Amino acid sequence: MSALSSTQRCPCGTGETYGQCCQPLHAGTPAATAEALMRSRYSAFVTHDSDYLLRTWHPSTRPPSVEFDDRTWRYLDIVDTTDGGLFHKAGSVRFVAHYRDNGKPGAQAEHSRFVRDGKQWLYIDAV
Repeated sequence: MSALSSTQRCPCGTGETYGQCCQPLHAGTPAATAEALMRSRYSAFVTHDSDYLLRTWHPSTRPPSVEFDDRTWRYLDIVDTTDGGLFHKAGSVRFVAHYRDNGKPGAQAEHSRFVRDGKQWLYIDAV
């Protein structure tokens, strides 16, 4: 696991520090929006926080475990967000996550879907 200091810039790209952004979510505070959950899940991939990824994955699609590869996640671009706000029950986020794999640049484009279960947003899948 890659530890981040609470004073370092958050990897999710908001410009805030990790302590002001994704760290509270990783510690158990529910994400307010689907986009906030998506950003915090990206940060969890950066830090190899499999517990958080599994905890925020809907039980109907959750795998038994999360494996990490050798990718070094570099930055995140949010392309579009549909719904997923304070008064929605579902939402989606299109994004591109940029990485390096064995020194070579790459990108993963995804359209992730989320649902809200009470106060907690959960990742469903990518389409």
